[in-house]
Amino acid sequence: MSTPVFVTGIGVISAIGSNVSENLASLENEQAGMGNIRYLETIHRNELPAAEVKLSNKELSEKTGLPGQVSRTALLSTIAAKEALEDAAIEDFPRLRTGFISANTVGGMDKTESFFSAFLTANNRGKLRQVVDHECGKITEIAADRLGIKNYVSTISTACSSSANSIFLGARLIRNGILDVAIAGGTDALTRFTLNGFNTLMILDKEFCRPFDENRKGLNLGEGAGYVVLANEQVASSLRKKPYCLLSGYANANDAYHQTASSPEGTGSFMAMQGALKKARLTATDIDYINLHGTGTQNNDIAEGTAIKRLFGPVYPKMSSTKSFTGHTLGASGGIEAVFSALAVKYGLIYPNLRFHAPMKELPFQPETTFLTHQNIRHVLSNSFGFGGNCSSLIFSAI
Repeated sequence: MSTPVFVTGIGVISAIGSNVSENLASLENEQAGMGNIRYLETIHRNELPAAEVKLSNKELSEKTGLPGQVSRTALLSTIAAKEALEDAAIEDFPRLRTGFISANTVGGMDKTESFFSAFLTANNRGKLRQVVDHECGKITEIAADRLGIKNYVSTISTACSSSANSIFLGARLIRNGILDVAIAGGTDALTRFTLNGFNTLMILDKEFCRPFDENRKGLNLGEGAGYVVLANEQVASSLRKKPYCLLSGYANANDAYHQTASSPEGTGSFMAMQGALKKARLTATDIDYINLHGTGTQNNDIAEGTAIKRLFGPVYPKMSSTKSFTGHTLGASGGIEAVFSALAVKYGLIYPNLRFHAPMKELPFQPETTFLTHQNIRHVLSNSFGFGGNCSSLIFSAI
């Protein structure tokens, strides 16, 4: 592999914790983050469970130092990205060529929704400051300003593969000598638009989701943010602590099958995983653990499972969906799961697929159901597949 890219810092906030250590403790103790909706104003509050971050906007604002009118999406982003940057502890950071590549799908929609609730009653009502941060790029800019990053700032929005693609882009910028360091990942907050949209598609489970289970009924929406600090070899070698792992492979593919569904054969999923293996110069037998996209919908799990069967059979690595803990955090999912993957490589961990009981009849494998430690993990494959057929896979490898 030419021009290695190192993961030197990680940061995460989700329904199972406000930082890396809290998330890891919840994974180990099999504590899921789903429950009744508390903070989002919605008619579905007591009907549809969701995986909300367990902090109010006021509490998030106090943690970031950002004003209260800032979107929840930006608050989550700032917390996780700051943790990742502090974890990396790059002493000469201001003098390096640095970038912030962040993903999201809802932008400041949570605030816009509040504006229109008042505005629609009378066109002279509503606070305009609630709509100025609506677009996705503004969320990235707010967090980048807080981090002091100005060299390169970019936003990715490709549905549920968004933050995997931001990590993908960060690695390419480093490999091509454009940046020395990239903070890459993504963020998304729950909004009424998102909840209502997924409910209209009839893919939300009224109980806690069961990815890759024969009796799965859909997904639970979640929110959060996850970032990794990527660095070139020169920066990584100057740090006081050893990097978590390498980002050795990545690929993006599109099966162009349907606006909101994957092809039944998992064509895009297969091409993304195959491309990531090729980029990393690995074979299927080299992968020790797959962090599944694993949403719990009928379509996703059969498409992803069929692609895994085609690529890995007849010998399968251990695998699980951590969305059984965090819910589906949409544009943030690839970033959150990149953090979990880096931890899996560094500490030899396998995460459980909660609430799994019945194997899918179409598949010859099933996910892990217990938290495993001291595993010999050299390579982890992390999948993120989005609407519109946009499929991305990342590979994290031991150093």
